[in-house]
Amino acid sequence: MNAKKYDVVALGEILIDFTFAGTNADGKKVYEENPGGAPANCVCAVVKLGGKGAFIGMTGRDSFGSDIRGVLEGLGVDTSGMRLCDSQHTTLAFVSLAENGERTFSFCRNPGADTQISPSDLDADMLAQARILHVGSLSLTDEPAKSTTLAAIDMVKKSGGLVSYDPNYRAKLWHGRADAIPLMKSILPLADSVKVSEEELELLFGTGISYEDGARQILALGPSLVLLTLGSKGVFYAAKQGFSGTLGVPEVKVADTTGAGDSFGGGLLYRLTRRENPLAFTKEELEKDISFANAVASLCVMKRGAIPALPDLAQVEAFMREHGMPA
Repeated sequence: MNAKKYDVVALGEILIDFTFAGTNADGKKVYEENPGGAPANCVCAVVKLGGKGAFIGMTGRDSFGSDIRGVLEGLGVDTSGMRLCDSQHTTLAFVSLAENGERTFSFCRNPGADTQISPSDLDADMLAQARILHVGSLSLTDEPAKSTTLAAIDMVKKSGGLVSYDPNYRAKLWHGRADAIPLMKSILPLADSVKVSEEELELLFGTGISYEDGARQILALGPSLVLLTLGSKGVFYAAKQGFSGTLGVPEVKVADTTGAGDSFGGGLLYRLTRRENPLAFTKEELEKDISFANAVASLCVMKRGAIPALPDLAQVEAFMREHGMPA
């Protein structure tokens, strides 16, 4: 087995999600404080399942930053790569939920502490010990976080690690689609594994693009594995070995879709890092890995919040048995 210390090191945005949690006696909205941020959610999922993970990012020197660090440490995530920003507060997001659990976001990030991490803040030893570095695209919206993300990718690749990429579009955090699309696409040639939602695939490659064609275009840029998350319709996958397919997901009662894609990604990275070469799999093995990740995401969306809703390994295995999913 690979001797590196960490299965997954995640880098990028970390924030507080204030999730709508009903109204008080006066009819005023009540919000619940939940730590979040896509890369942080993903590595927390890995660690909650039993993997070894670390997070590199920046919060403000405030109570929200302390709360986030405490939650990650409580789960067992190595936070020694986290840094504090004196000039900006911890990034906040207010999440409103529709009846079907879908979300709308309002951000307090102008620019926000998470964007202020610089290349000099990187823990080179931690990155050298990463089997997989997981990054998103929201760390590309502003400098110095953009340069820091690219520097971290370079360091991991030079150390023989792999790169997992989850492009994520939040319109209010970019300077328009024309700014976002080339930056989001710029990481694709650097990645080994790419997880993208149906909406983001169309953003990057055009409305109406087929799953097969979108995955083919991404694989042509260099990645070995593409996962296209389709919400309640399941997941389409394509691998450089030449096989592809779609796996459905069990029907569950959705409370909050926050963290659905991140928990799926964390579940998949956990399973991939159970083998010596994470990207050496057969079609059957990959489908079992995806089935596992689907179970992780299904359990996550049944509760509010992202990190607080993440399941452990025993819960996932029980869910898979209950729903007759291949393990």
